[in-house]
Amino acid sequence: MMSRTAEIKLTVDLDNDNLPTRIEWYASEGQENGPATCQSMMLSLWDSEKKTTAAIDLWIKDTTVEDMNLYFYQVIQKMADTYLRATKNADMAKSIREFGDGFGKTLGLVGRDAA
Repeated sequence: MMSRTAEIKLTVDLDNDNLPTRIEWYASEGQENGPATCQSMMLSLWDSEKKTTAAIDLWIKDTTVEDMNLYFYQVIQKMADTYLRATKNADMAKSIREFGDGFGKTLGLVGRDAA
């Protein structure tokens, strides 16, 4: 199989105070309708040589706390799925998911009886 290169592009518009006002992203594969906008993003990059994570966390300045709460809840759940795929450690993935459920319940994002 031939190797290939895919590209992910981020464009951030800033106001005079350097606060993000628009975040746009584009992936060269699977995004046929051109760039899409989003209100928040977290990009984590692992350096296995240095054993450190670099991160870029941005959100547009008019993102509501309610949207950020829901965003973080969904990111935690997605993290559990990604962790499971990467490590096959179902017990730890379940633990991450349970933490996410508790986070969501505390913020009133999911019902008290959600599992």
